[in-house]
Amino acid sequence: MKENVIRLLVVVFICLFTTSIQFEEVKSEEQIADEIIEKEKIDYHLVTATTYTIKEEQTDSTPLITASGYKLDSLNPKKDKVIAVSRDLKRKFRFGEKVRIKGAGKLDGVYTVRDVMNRRFTKKIDILINPDDDGNRYTKVKLYPITINN
Repeated sequence: MKENVIRLLVVVFICLFTTSIQFEEVKSEEQIADEIIEKEKIDYHLVTATTYTIKEEQTDSTPLITASGYKLDSLNPKKDKVIAVSRDLKRKFRFGEKVRIKGAGKLDGVYTVRDVMNRRFTKKIDILINPDDDGNRYTKVKLYPITINN
């Protein structure tokens, strides 16, 4: 009987203790990036955004390896959220740098610069999508350089 009372008190204590703990909201990478942009007043680059896939006609003879040497997943290449930048932007954005894209509709988000575009393009980014996704073109897209500490 005494053991049951002790067990009951322990259970009640645990229940009271766990309900009093306040859980901190888990923020998405986009929310963190937006906070950084607002806090640090980061300027953006206005670019045109298009999409590309891992098809050879849209890349080169090694479509699963980006210009930075990054290996893409052949089954789900968009999962790594990779973008290619035009060569004029390559001077401002290094391989491996995170950027926040706003103004590209459902493709808005945080991406990593891992590829570079053909020399003929300027002020442009290419967002990697899966081969069966619908591609699109977006103008007046805002591209923010960000640093997210994980």
